[in-house]
Amino acid sequence: MTQYLLKRGGQSLVLLLLVSLIGFGILYLSPGGPLSQLAQSSNMAQEDIDRLTRSMGLDRPFLIQYADWLLRMVRGDWGASYRDGIGVLATIGSHIGATLSLMAVSTVIAALLGGVIGIWGAVRRHSLMDALSSVGAMIALSIPTFWFGLMAIYLFSIKLGWLPAGNQQTFGDGSFLDLAHHMIAPVMVLALVETAVWARFMRSSMIETLEQDYIRTARAKGVGGRAIIVSHALRNALLPMITLVGLQFPTLLGGALITETVFSWPGMGRLFFDSLEYRDYPVVMGILMLSAIMVMLGSLLADVLYAIADPRIRMD
Repeated sequence: MTQYLLKRGGQSLVLLLLVSLIGFGILYLSPGGPLSQLAQSSNMAQEDIDRLTRSMGLDRPFLIQYADWLLRMVRGDWGASYRDGIGVLATIGSHIGATLSLMAVSTVIAALLGGVIGIWGAVRRHSLMDALSSVGAMIALSIPTFWFGLMAIYLFSIKLGWLPAGNQQTFGDGSFLDLAHHMIAPVMVLALVETAVWARFMRSSMIETLEQDYIRTARAKGVGGRAIIVSHALRNALLPMITLVGLQFPTLLGGALITETVFSWPGMGRLFFDSLEYRDYPVVMGILMLSAIMVMLGSLLADVLYAIADPRIRMD
């Protein structure tokens, strides 16, 4: 286990280095630059902009800028926001809670609902319910997330008036019920696509498990259908789902970016979009690196949990 963790840690460091290099390069080559908005202001002379460019080190070659940023990041100095001067880690820290709460609630709902649908589809193969769930999953996976968000706002906020159209809380009301009320629509949209993925994976895993020899032996001994599913098939069918948790992390982050933008949810996705629009490159790079770290940790955690759940798995 220790050797495997060290190996994966080394691979993750190399991958993080590549992610940072590519991300920094894209921002460096993007037109405009962080001072483009100041250049459009009539109150800023070109001499002032040139002076700011030199003072911020933006006139240096790419490799020097990247090496300076990388060394500071390794030391724990992720820089400060161009917009308000607040540290990048503090800025991200004030938004990450909203994103993690959205991801956690949507994942729990999707896993439970998708698991039930998948098990039902596997047990009742080729039934009407199985066909409807398969069609529904394909539709959910085919339609963009932002479309579901816009439709949710139009139906439940504008037409019916049941749910808020956006934001995390009502101004002046910090109660838990108000937070939960605002969370319903974005969680519903984010969990919709996740549920489709969980249902398809769970169905395939359960079908494969039900076709194993030990399941046939249990049936031949007269074990009832429910006992077979609950006592014999379910645990083994759930093992591949552990890996799905890690695989879904990038999808969750991407879905959160779109969902938070549509619903004005003050999380990392919304912060990333606003920072890109403002050309706040330190915050953009901070979110990019933190997201990459979270994805790698999620994948590693899934592998470790899978090995713990199934002792037959060797982690070399």
